[in-house]
Amino acid sequence: MDGAITAPQRSEVGFRAGVGTCFGTFGELLQGALPGPEQDFLVTLPIARWTTAVLSLSPETDELLVRPAGKHKALRAARIALARYGVRPGGTLTLTSDLPEGKGMSSSSADLVATVRAVGAALGIAVTPAETEACLRQIEPTDGLMYHEMVAFYHRRVKLHRVLGPTPPMTIVGIDEGGQVDTVRFNAARPVITAAERREYRTLLDRLGTALAGGDLAGVGRICTRSAVLNQSRCHKRHLERAMEISRDVRALGVTVAHSGTIVGVLISGDDPRHAGKIRDAVAACTELAGAASIDHTLEPAAARPAQRDDNREGVSYVD
Repeated sequence: MDGAITAPQRSEVGFRAGVGTCFGTFGELLQGALPGPEQDFLVTLPIARWTTAVLSLSPETDELLVRPAGKHKALRAARIALARYGVRPGGTLTLTSDLPEGKGMSSSSADLVATVRAVGAALGIAVTPAETEACLRQIEPTDGLMYHEMVAFYHRRVKLHRVLGPTPPMTIVGIDEGGQVDTVRFNAARPVITAAERREYRTLLDRLGTALAGGDLAGVGRICTRSAVLNQSRCHKRHLERAMEISRDVRALGVTVAHSGTIVGVLISGDDPRHAGKIRDAVAACTELAGAASIDHTLEPAAARPAQRDDNREGVSYVD
């Protein structure tokens, strides 16, 4: 099998469990398409919310079950990964998550990445991001959550475009406009991105890379706000203009959205000397606007897994 790594057969693995985790996102800082065919890309905004997958392999069954039962894509990812490493499936895959579905917080991608990592952990294999891409490419368009750094990612091709560096410290005060968006159906029916827009997206991506490398969070805010505005013709946010006003009122960095989801967020620098006051003011304004507001924090570079975990059980391996 091309690219496969030798792994022990399930009879040798025995009753072994592997745990994999993956962070979620608050939409995207930037999403669009570059000039040329099949150049759709996104830059996700990693946050400290998590999905955890536990794979318990059993030599006594040839049936692989998933809990909750509706996690069919994760089940398929587990089967693909086990086949890649030459192991017959048998046991139970269990997923838990802080990420709501259909909102644009990468819940599906996080399920898949965490599952592949759980397979690797159970087999004692360090699964690389490229190998994770190869497994997920067979399932659906996917965000670049297999990379711990912030990346520009060809989500339709499930392939890395460019590493942008660590996620800067930011807080997102968010609102949910309600409902759900099926990302796969949305991408299939999305209006065409024009040649002029593709050129602008290329410029925005270059500027974002420069801003992130230079610690220019004000520049990051301008870029993600522009991306949100450009996306209005594709996935309209009825509260976007008011969110932009709130951002200006509290002197935040800008706004970010789920480009194929239902959430809108006000970005506040984690290093802002008025950080607490700006969060308080933004929460009050967003609650008045939408009835409720959420607070999320970007993923710190060292935060490779949830802070609270139990990875000391005998026979359990943990991979993030």
